[in-house]
Amino acid sequence: MARALFNTTSSPSEGVAEPEVDAGTEQTRRTLLLGALATSACLGCSTQARAGEDAPGSDERPQKGDLLVFSEGDQEGKPVTLADLAAGGPPVHAWPKDPKTSVVRSASRLNEILIIRLDPAELDEKTRERAVEGILAYSAICSHAGCPVTAWVKSDVGDKEVFKCMCHNSEYDPRAGAQVVFGPAPRRLAALPLALADGSLSVAGNFVGKVGGAQPG
Repeated sequence: MARALFNTTSSPSEGVAEPEVDAGTEQTRRTLLLGALATSACLGCSTQARAGEDAPGSDERPQKGDLLVFSEGDQEGKPVTLADLAAGGPPVHAWPKDPKTSVVRSASRLNEILIIRLDPAELDEKTRERAVEGILAYSAICSHAGCPVTAWVKSDVGDKEVFKCMCHNSEYDPRAGAQVVFGPAPRRLAALPLALADGSLSVAGNFVGKVGGAQPG
C-alpha cells in the first residue's frame, strides 16, 4: 500500500524523498528487531548458565548427618537402605546428600562413595569397629592416579573378591580397611564412617585418610 501511494504522487521531489524515509524506517525496524533478538539470546544464555551452576554446598566434602543416595542406575538420587545392599557385594556407588537443603554433593567426583555389605566375621578388628552391621563405605577414587574404582572382581593374588581400579589394576581389600593388595596404588582407599537409622545410611564423620590420587590422572 505504501508503494501505491508513492506512485500516485505527482510531485517529483516527493517521489524522491519519500522512498528515502521509507528505507530509513525499514532500517530502524531491522535494527530494533536485531537488538531484541540479541537481547533475548543473551537472556536465554544467562538463564542456561544460571541453571547449569552447581548448588551451594554441592562440592563440599561429606558432612556428618548427610544421607547417602545412589549416584547411578535406576535408583539414582534415592536413599541407600540396608535392603539395597546384598551380603557379600557387589558394592553400590553413592553421593552424600544434605538432608536439610536436599543438595546432593555431586559437584566433586572426590565425593563418590563405595558402599558394601560384608560378613562381619571376615573383617579385621579395626575394620569391624567401623562397620555398621557389616556395612562399610570407602572413597570410590583410586589412590594411584585418581581413576574411579568400578570393579568388584576376584583378586589377582587371592581367592576373594576385591575393589579394582581398571585404569592400572590396583586392588583394594575392603575387609582389611581397603588396603592395597595388588597394583601400583600407594595407599588404601579413604574410609567413611557410617550410621544406620530406620534402615537408611548416613555419614557419621569425616573421611579417614586422604581422598584422591597421588598423581594427576
